[in-house]
Amino acid sequence: MIKKIYAIVFASLFVAAATFAQSSSTKTQVTTKTDTTKLTKVAPAPVKYSTLDIHFNGLAFLDDHEYDALIPLRKTNSGTRTAIDVGYNVDSLNSFVVGTNALHEFGGVPYFVQVNPVAYYKFQNKKILFNAGEFPRDSLLQLPRGLYNVDSAQYYRPNVEGLLLRVKSKFGFETGFIDWISRQTPTNRNQFMAGELGIFFPNPGHAFYISHAFLFEHNAGSKSDTAADIQDSGGAQLRLGLDYSHKTIFDSLRFEAGGQFTEHRIRSQYQFQASYGFVATVYIGYKRFSLEDQFYDGDPSDLTYADPFYTKPIFNRADFMYTAFIGKHLKGQFFLALYQSPARLTDSEPGFRMVYDIGRKKIARFKDPD
Repeated sequence: MIKKIYAIVFASLFVAAATFAQSSSTKTQVTTKTDTTKLTKVAPAPVKYSTLDIHFNGLAFLDDHEYDALIPLRKTNSGTRTAIDVGYNVDSLNSFVVGTNALHEFGGVPYFVQVNPVAYYKFQNKKILFNAGEFPRDSLLQLPRGLYNVDSAQYYRPNVEGLLLRVKSKFGFETGFIDWISRQTPTNRNQFMAGELGIFFPNPGHAFYISHAFLFEHNAGSKSDTAADIQDSGGAQLRLGLDYSHKTIFDSLRFEAGGQFTEHRIRSQYQFQASYGFVATVYIGYKRFSLEDQFYDGDPSDLTYADPFYTKPIFNRADFMYTAFIGKHLKGQFFLALYQSPARLTDSEPGFRMVYDIGRKKIARFKDPD
């Protein structure tokens, strides 16, 4: 009985549709014959395209750490990073990118001692950027050195593996992220970090601004060692700044000062232990020369991925930089960092970095199916 009802309903719908189609066709024919002057041409729908592009870039570096204050960390970082990826742009907002980023250390064996995959989804418009997957850190996460050592990350952890969301407005920007450092296996520990950073201009166009950053780190045991100590650490910085870039003879001129707060614990041994300190930075840039001076005074801090000099109660770091050459896709820079800490006034870090980047080049275009 139910099948007969379905058959009758289906037949009725089919007949009704055929009758409506015939009626519409007849009306159209009559209108066309009797009053063609009132017909308007309908513009064809715009053709939509998706595109394919390629991106190639690299980094060569020689970074010599001459630290008498931190003898176990005296070493020379040197090598090249070569990255290439292909992006499929669904439209002007959505993209999928796949590629690789390989590290060769000078004199290292095997040739590529580390290969990092690149594979992520990207959404971007004028106000929002969202990344999900393994994507280049680049300038997205310029955390203060008191929380995260950006230099070492550039050499050995160039990618974020997780999620990132950035929102921009005329008042500044906010960025939140989560980054998995190590997945728990029988031999590897479970490690991740999450954080937030941003800049706020209360009066856009004026010099005064407020910058802030927060970072949390978690370090747990492996599957074969579940009794291992679980470590948690984190910190935050709040700074007040003045930016006079392009308002004086200098190309860049910034002043910042504020406070730093960090905590660290090993759950089975002690609860959170806090440290507090004062931070200040001056950055001056003129043509190819620049100087950045950073000062810290406070309690020794204990964050795994921070600049190791923040374990000192007081220190100063002065970075002198000279951009030797700038090409269409090439930039080379010499730098010299000088450190002063208790009883150690002559620690240094000379080095050279060269960055080459051809940008994204479109290699194909595809017409989207109707």
